[in-house]
Amino acid sequence: MIIADPTTPAGAAVIELHQQLTELEERAGEWPGADVVSILEPWLERFDFATASAPAVAFIAPRPPGQAWLLRRWDQHENDVLLFTDEVTALAELARHVRSSWANLLGKEDVPDQPPTDDRTAVDLYYGPERSNLPDEGYSLYCATISGSGRARVVPLDFRFPEADACEQANRDATFHPQTDANGLPCTEVDGVLVFVYLDHELGAVRVSIHLDSAAERLVRPDGTVPLRVEVEDTVVLDDSGAEGAPRPPLLDELLNAAEAGQREAIRAAALSAGILWHCRTCHWDNPGAAVCCEGPGPCRKPKPAAEQTAA
Repeated sequence: MIIADPTTPAGAAVIELHQQLTELEERAGEWPGADVVSILEPWLERFDFATASAPAVAFIAPRPPGQAWLLRRWDQHENDVLLFTDEVTALAELARHVRSSWANLLGKEDVPDQPPTDDRTAVDLYYGPERSNLPDEGYSLYCATISGSGRARVVPLDFRFPEADACEQANRDATFHPQTDANGLPCTEVDGVLVFVYLDHELGAVRVSIHLDSAAERLVRPDGTVPLRVEVEDTVVLDDSGAEGAPRPPLLDELLNAAEAGQREAIRAAALSAGILWHCRTCHWDNPGAAVCCEGPGPCRKPKPAAEQTAA
């Protein structure tokens, strides 16, 4: 039900109209058409419909479907499924396993003593053209389409984050969705924002995943983003809220994001030389200099080489 606000001109006018019509009904027992018109005409003249403008809004189309690469690898002891953002990274993870298991092929015809340095070549040689070299091992790698909520949004251009009382109510209304089957994950929902926090056995880590496609429209800025601040213990790891004092992205990230393809390799080489990054020789992932073990997307958690720790 809509409640007229007597503190606003429009609300006060609606309340006055209601009073006049109520008095008319009490006098006449009904709403005679001529009397209603005589009440409405001066009432409507008080409104400026010609110059009233609709609020400025932004129409945000649904996010286009994304892609993810699913790698399933199995042998006598494991049956793993891993998710990657691109084929190159997925293939690098598969090649890491191939190189660590190369001894399985030694002694076979046309098999070199050392695995090829090229990831695709190493994988093809290990599994064979029909992936039948080893009857107890195999893999599948394919691209899957990931779609969001598919919901268009209409948000005001003069975005303002909800007031304190609205935030408090949303926090009180937060819902926890526990994992109920093997395919689900535990999730907390606050005003449409979904936060998954769970233990990932294969990764060997606590994973946190934030999904914003279903966020309430009042949280969405005109550019389609939701202001977000993420803290781990007392460290702010992400802050795009625009608040004063919010940390800026690391300089290296800014340089890489702004660079063209040819420039990125030079920046990367300089970062490796300066110890800002270190390269994992096992899975070929570039890690932050402060990382004590590999932080690649796969299960590789090789410790940082001692020589690089000393240099750092």
